[in-house]
Amino acid sequence: MPERGLESLFGPQDQNIKYLESLLSVRVGGRGAELLVEGDEADVAIVERILKDYGQLFNEGRTPSANELRTAFKQIADDRTSSLRELLTGQKRINPAGRKQVTAKGPNQKRYMEAIENNDIVFGIGPAGTGKTYLAVAMAVQYLMSKRVNRIVLARPAVEAGEKLGFLPGDLQDKVDPYLRPLYDALFDLMDYERATKFLEKRVIEVAPLAFMRGRTLADAFIILDEAQNTTSEQMKMFLTRIGFGSKAVITGDVTQIDLPSGRKSGLVEAQRVVSNIQGIEFIHFDERDVVRHQLVMMIIRAYDEHNKKISL
Repeated sequence: MPERGLESLFGPQDQNIKYLESLLSVRVGGRGAELLVEGDEADVAIVERILKDYGQLFNEGRTPSANELRTAFKQIADDRTSSLRELLTGQKRINPAGRKQVTAKGPNQKRYMEAIENNDIVFGIGPAGTGKTYLAVAMAVQYLMSKRVNRIVLARPAVEAGEKLGFLPGDLQDKVDPYLRPLYDALFDLMDYERATKFLEKRVIEVAPLAFMRGRTLADAFIILDEAQNTTSEQMKMFLTRIGFGSKAVITGDVTQIDLPSGRKSGLVEAQRVVSNIQGIEFIHFDERDVVRHQLVMMIIRAYDEHNKKISL
């Protein structure tokens, strides 16, 4: 591999390689175009495979960013059957509205996107930062732009997580907007502002509290229910029975972040037991290894999980 390729692989102050060393039981050293890899035999074999793939990619004119490399390194460490080439060139990609290309980061995100393609109802369950909602909105936009659906409906339960709605200023729309803001953020990140605003004004895209779904049947629509852990059993049943012909529904949530009043059963928790065996419904479970935000987010999630396990003992 050319020396310039090694510099790109190692990264500034060798940060990329140091990150790889932190994931595997290896030490990687280099002098000029030569590399020395020491450590566990199985891990050394993985690094050699990474180096071979990287050399081929570099020779083909592709130089992955540091973020792409580190994400791929983490995925390879978690799934030893993955290859750098496959992760950097063979990932599932979507281009929702020409604004930006969205790529699956890791095997679970890839399975999630494939599940949405192949099923009418998909549940994405896991912690914050795993891309559950963002990927669902990206696919919804792609379905709309390719005319596979006629509209998008984005919904959330308006649960008061310790903050009373009545104390928020403004009319009803102003009061519920804080709950729906993350859905707007994802939408405007994926579509240009003018197009998104036009679709919202014409109700081609609707962002609304879950309560607004009652009594409706939605056909030829892509429907996303976010923060579903805060639905009651009745609300979840109501939502799942709104699905009409030609529609897809994606339900996302984190069962460790339930804000329902004490004594109320989470509709998402119950749905895992009630509908998991129905053909055409698929559940994709994410964990802290799938977090694609700041590295600290993954560590924070893991720390809280360990803390909660100690409390429950």
